[in-house]
Amino acid sequence: MNLDVYEIVNILGFVLGLALGAVGQKNQFCFSGSIKDYILTKSTKRGASVITAMIIAIISTAIVSNSFEIDLTESNYYRENINYFSIVLGGLIFGVGMMLADGCSNRHLIKFAQGDINSLIVIVFTGIFAYATAKGFVNGLFSPITTNETLLQWSNYLGNITMNIYILVPILIILLAILVKKLKRVVSLWDGVLVGLFVAAAWYITGVIGADSIERIVDLEALSFVFPSGRTVELFMYYDAFDLVFSVCLVLGVISGAFLMSKINRRYSFGCTASKGQKKVQYNMIGGALMGIGGVLSIGCTVGQGLSGLSTLAFASLLAIISIFVSATITAIILNKKDELPMCFIFEWKDTRADYQI
Repeated sequence: MNLDVYEIVNILGFVLGLALGAVGQKNQFCFSGSIKDYILTKSTKRGASVITAMIIAIISTAIVSNSFEIDLTESNYYRENINYFSIVLGGLIFGVGMMLADGCSNRHLIKFAQGDINSLIVIVFTGIFAYATAKGFVNGLFSPITTNETLLQWSNYLGNITMNIYILVPILIILLAILVKKLKRVVSLWDGVLVGLFVAAAWYITGVIGADSIERIVDLEALSFVFPSGRTVELFMYYDAFDLVFSVCLVLGVISGAFLMSKINRRYSFGCTASKGQKKVQYNMIGGALMGIGGVLSIGCTVGQGLSGLSTLAFASLLAIISIFVSATITAIILNKKDELPMCFIFEWKDTRADYQI
């Protein structure tokens, strides 16, 4: 059976999504969850996994890109006429939406796959508003910012800055040491290690294997889930074989992988949030919409910018993830004061207390 290169890329994207979904479901890897954990219980376990994923993604991507001569500046994270103001605004919007919806776009793919039907609301709203921001009516609403000549000119003074890996990685390692505190705990961060390696694997699939595609252009990309969610929704509405690309296959793979793992790892369920009196459906709709808008404006989500973008050492990615973190933390604190910050499980280090449902 002879397959075209782009078909091989799509298959590998689905397989990579399977692995990512399985790992994400097994340990409930989550950026927003790490913020929520610390606010509610002072737990740093999931936060340490996120930082580990960043470190491994940066290092492994550097090795892959140097070994196979992948020009990461050709990726979307180094787009022409970069608008840092739009990226910061998008990050701030995304962070608010992420906490209102109780999870980022990737997180809700996993939650939906393991049985949370409300996550489907988030996925659909994220996809619709991502597409509307990229190509629809929402695009016009933000054009005074995204196409503002003054803001673009100010951004161009800085240009597409590439950060120094020998400065960024040590800073992240120091942050990881603060979160971990005990060296033996590093072993439990295997999910962060794998997720980081998945980022480099995605760059290899699209940047090396995909570079040989003749039949169809394969975009240089890694892991991202906001706009791809919109493309997936579009695929189901207006099926076209040309819409089946690496990022869409990745989304489908994550859902499938998380679903399969949930049949083995039945530990987690999400019905407990409904009993706390939150405006769950409303927050899911609003949060999904905000993530769709913010994710496009900031050129990615917590995974798209916080891992894939950061792995390219793009300064814009650092700005995006810091913006997401700041607004998400503020939003979580406000929700917690209103007793509307949901928590079904405690994720704690094994040497302090086992996870349990509350």
